[in-house]
Amino acid sequence: CRAGLVPPGSSREQLLYAKKLYDSAFHPDSGEKMNLIGRMSFQVPGGMALTGCMLQFYRTVPAVVFWQWVNQSFNAIVNYTNRNAASPISLRQIGVAYVMATGTALATAVGLNLYTKRAPPLLARWVPFAAVAAANCVNIPMMRQQEIINGVTVTDEDNNELGCSRRAAAKGIAQVVVSRITMAAPGMIILPIIMERLEKFPFMQRIRVLHGPLQVLLCGGFLLFMVPAACALFPQRCSLALADLELELRDSIVAKHGDKVPYVYFNKGL
Repeated sequence: CRAGLVPPGSSREQLLYAKKLYDSAFHPDSGEKMNLIGRMSFQVPGGMALTGCMLQFYRTVPAVVFWQWVNQSFNAIVNYTNRNAASPISLRQIGVAYVMATGTALATAVGLNLYTKRAPPLLARWVPFAAVAAANCVNIPMMRQQEIINGVTVTDEDNNELGCSRRAAAKGIAQVVVSRITMAAPGMIILPIIMERLEKFPFMQRIRVLHGPLQVLLCGGFLLFMVPAACALFPQRCSLALADLELELRDSIVAKHGDKVPYVYFNKGL
């Protein structure tokens, strides 16, 4: 518990397990319970279904448009849920971010889908990944634009607030973008190669109706490993050297604390 004591009748292992459950369900900044769909723990079931469908239904423009729209709607919920809650965002800003990210994904997917009509089939299978990667580069920064505009709260090692930094926000958001693309990459790059070869076998041609469920299950296998691996690429409590902060904030910290604060810390989100 927060008092630093193990509750009577509870073992240390039980306490750590309870903390793991709490951390997965409650936001580290606000302490509020996060919606189920937006939690990182929902990435495997939610992501496997959407990724599998995007990889299966890539041949026609209507299918591409529908599944990219559904995926970006899901991503918008995830990005909002895992933002740095110390930087509030208005409904209008959420709407603009959603429209821009969805538009980017659709433009990328439809444009590449038409471009690859005469290209090798495997290239067409990689179009969903290109669209997802492009949309992540827009969706996450836009959904968290307040952090870029106003900065995120930075603290010392003991969680004492020191001020707000835009550079810290930029670093955290960039790491989240890299993490999300890394999370999706293996499944959306390797699985199309596997399916391209499997579909040439006669037995696979007889069970076309099962290709979609098969891709969903295989995506789940990739995400089962990639979600924790991608989230572990960068620590959620991110650090930034004092020398890399904005001049005004750096001078303010030095004036108050001298050289006792070589690094500042902040929640980069997931």
